[in-house]
Amino acid sequence: MVKQLTFLLLLLIIIIPFFAFGFTESQSSYVLMPHAADSFNVSYIQINNAGTCSYSLVISTSCSSPKYTRDQISIAFGDAYANQIYAPRLDDPASGTFESCSSDTFQINGPCAYQICYVYLYRSGYEGWKPESVKISGYNSRPVTFYYNTYIPSDTWYGFNLCNHASSSFQVSTKTWFICIGLGLFLNFWI
Repeated sequence: MVKQLTFLLLLLIIIIPFFAFGFTESQSSYVLMPHAADSFNVSYIQINNAGTCSYSLVISTSCSSPKYTRDQISIAFGDAYANQIYAPRLDDPASGTFESCSSDTFQINGPCAYQICYVYLYRSGYEGWKPESVKISGYNSRPVTFYYNTYIPSDTWYGFNLCNHASSSFQVSTKTWFICIGLGLFLNFWI
């Protein structure tokens, strides 16, 4: 009986990390590219939350972007629960915002959100702009970085929506535990 229990514990110690890390790594191994958000409309953003929270944004501009841009740059981001934050103008050509090979930090106030899972940038103008990345930190969420490294098309909301992936991470974790428990029970009766 002790041999069987030792074998079972040893097997679970080996199997649990394999399943726990194996499933999650396969999900994050592909590279997501930004896309145009055809159905995203800033007029749908609801600001009916009673709370107001502060967000820190660090936007890095690619070295292959034009030296500077006078284009108008806007951002919208939020969580999977329809908490959305919108900043209509981040650009300021007089202060050197969005120069190539630089990072700009912004403090934005808006409705309190949970884990940020989507971000869209909007550019209006003729000069062009190529962001490298957008890092968003907020009170209720872990810092998250979205990697663009591509030019933002003019007059189009362009970015990422990972909200469906955010909820699936719990499902993968739950599935992993059910597999391990089932395997453990099977081995317990089999041995």
